[in-house]
Amino acid sequence: MELQPGREAIVRVAVATLWSSPEAVRPVDGPALTAGVDIPTWVSGMDTDQQVGDCVLSQLLLGERVLVDELRPDGWARVVAVEQPAAKLDPRGYPGWLPADQLTPVDPHVGGDPLVVDATITELRIAPGGPVALPGVVVGTRLVPAGPARDGWQPVHVPAQATPLWLPDGQLVPAPTEPPSAADALAVAQRLRDVLYIWGGLSAYGIDCSGLVHLAWRRFGVLLPRDADDQAVATTPVPLGAERPGDLYFFARPGRKIHHIGIVTAVAGDLADRRMLHACYRRRRVLEEALPADRIATLVGVHRV
Repeated sequence: MELQPGREAIVRVAVATLWSSPEAVRPVDGPALTAGVDIPTWVSGMDTDQQVGDCVLSQLLLGERVLVDELRPDGWARVVAVEQPAAKLDPRGYPGWLPADQLTPVDPHVGGDPLVVDATITELRIAPGGPVALPGVVVGTRLVPAGPARDGWQPVHVPAQATPLWLPDGQLVPAPTEPPSAADALAVAQRLRDVLYIWGGLSAYGIDCSGLVHLAWRRFGVLLPRDADDQAVATTPVPLGAERPGDLYFFARPGRKIHHIGIVTAVAGDLADRRMLHACYRRRRVLEEALPADRIATLVGVHRV
């Protein structure tokens, strides 16, 4: 089978990066562009300015579905990430470009109830305890079981792999059938504390503010929009002062659209008691902190998922 415009495909690498255009990529982006993606090397090679380059739109996880819109002769594919809602950009999902060799056609013979990776970062192996076949798989990745667990290891179907790969059974959980509690989602986000801020990032190697929220709820099967302003539309406002841990703070400058989001971590009393976990553009990492004065000045709402 080959990729075809108008048909769905799935991501075959641990983390694929969605770009604004093929021409926007920079020399530093090389490790993120190959069929053997190396996200840790890509992230570590960037300086603080390159970490916030707007050429990166989002990222996609192993097994994530896309709709292929266009295939270029130079090996790039224009796709829509259908599992990342982005109503203002495309009603089908988040649009962007990625190397076509990071995708594979959907295999109609692979199906079943998925398992969800719950390890922050893990690696898939050729056999139980065997050599690593695919490193860098991150929390929230969904994989279809390929048979029963054996000696504490679970075989899974992996896109574009001829035979099942294996990972420790304890790193997988059944796909949830109930919405998570706010505390559950917050606990996942807290595991990403100190991860680097990467504009458009959506992994345990680098992440942005809306990506942190999207990934924390995605771990439980809740597909919030990808961008902060869309996340505000998709969630329910609650009165300021009634927030509780796991709710969302939204920030905007006067007359501007929402530009930042954080997850409430402490029950609010007065203004000085407000705390949040967020991927901080200025500090270039995920951190938990009391809201500084300039954040309080731009706080425009509290919402609940």
